[in-house]
Amino acid sequence: MSDLLAISPEVADALSRGKPIVALETSIVGQGLPHPYNLRAARESEAAIREEGAVPATVAVMDGRVHVGLTDADLQRIAAGAIKVSSRDLGWATGRGAIGATTVAATMRAAAMAGVRFFATGGIGGVHRGRPEDQSADLVELSRTPVAVFCAGAKIILDLPLTLERLESFGVPVLGYGTDEFPAFYSKHSGCPVSARVDKPIDVARVLQASWATGTRGVVIAVPPPAELEGAEELVQRAVRELADVSGPDLTPRLLARVAELSNGKSLDLNVDLVVNNARVAARVASAFSELRKGSS
Repeated sequence: MSDLLAISPEVADALSRGKPIVALETSIVGQGLPHPYNLRAARESEAAIREEGAVPATVAVMDGRVHVGLTDADLQRIAAGAIKVSSRDLGWATGRGAIGATTVAATMRAAAMAGVRFFATGGIGGVHRGRPEDQSADLVELSRTPVAVFCAGAKIILDLPLTLERLESFGVPVLGYGTDEFPAFYSKHSGCPVSARVDKPIDVARVLQASWATGTRGVVIAVPPPAELEGAEELVQRAVRELADVSGPDLTPRLLARVAELSNGKSLDLNVDLVVNNARVAARVASAFSELRKGSS
């Protein structure tokens, strides 16, 4: 195990005992949501995972190491000010001793380094609308790293059909949890079909076991949001038009912030709710997977 990896005692104990573990990102704390929604999302996600009998493993870069499993004080450090760290940034962020909030891609990488197979987030990144060359590192990481990512689809600000096409090209399965349709973050409907539908935690566990045994790396489990944001598509289109000159890593947080303004904050509450819901589903599947492995050993 790398000296750059710091695994909390709770997560280390869970790994040694074969207990279910669910990783969580911190970009939502550092950049994705404003205070107090950011800490609320992090704390409630960890609580939901524990309620389902699993162990949360929140990931961040601090003090020259990649931490898997944080304290509440660590979360507050991230919320107080952290750089955004993708998988490409893990080396220099740790080398420089930066305080870094990990994206989906970086969290996947760190989880795999620690031996954690399950990860819950809000929505994955993808291909930006009107900019097919602007593709999130999340998609590439999914093609390389054997981690199951539970999300409410991809962020609605993205080009969802093209994002799914890229995932198909990369050989990444997209499983719809209780749905035949890929969720659109703030909406249960996108008009885009998933690779396959799975309805119960044990069904997901069996598909994941078979997928990893046959060489599949990352797997997306798309969980419909618990509620919908009325007029979400219209709000997103307006935000995209208003921020047409913005590009790079600032684009997604700027777009989401503008949608929050246009929705009078309703998108923020829904964002927290869907993240917590994804964490809960991930914990249930992780627990089912743990039992499945015990039964086959």
